[in-house]
Amino acid sequence: MTRFQRIKQIISAAFSIMMALIIMAAPTEGYDAVIFILACVFILRGLTNVAYYFSMSRFMVGGRTSLYIGVILLNLGILTTTLSDVPHYIILAYLIAIHAFSGAVEVLRAFEARRLNAGSWKLKMGHGLFDMLLAGVCIIFLKRMNVAVEIYAFGILYSSVVKIITSFRKTKFVYIQ
Repeated sequence: MTRFQRIKQIISAAFSIMMALIIMAAPTEGYDAVIFILACVFILRGLTNVAYYFSMSRFMVGGRTSLYIGVILLNLGILTTTLSDVPHYIILAYLIAIHAFSGAVEVLRAFEARRLNAGSWKLKMGHGLFDMLLAGVCIIFLKRMNVAVEIYAFGILYSSVVKIITSFRKTKFVYIQ
């Protein structure tokens, strides 16, 4: 990871921490904030994947997957912006699915890193298990919107701290002679 990437990741994590603290400060208004944040993240990630496809990925083997992922994320972002008037159960189910899926992917990545004898598999495993735990806690408190919003904000806070930790971690380079 280059210095610019490290700085960019730290700034992104600091912004996420700030948003999580704002959501924790006002959990009743946090519902709308969660919808807005999710929509912005999905739209921005979708647009960056589509832009990446048109700039580089279309010339690569399997590059269309970045286009498909970008279009799907863009559509999810647009769908999320329309969910402000629906019951909070739908948004919480959305959050549960996001946390459960990202936790499962992180656990699988940790198993792969452990198999390859990488040093960061413990942090990945902890992060994945924590995401899956957050999904379970959201299921338990499904009827209480304020508690679920605070849990989501805590999840954002935890993910941001993990981002900062990984940005300060030394990367290993493999040199082939």
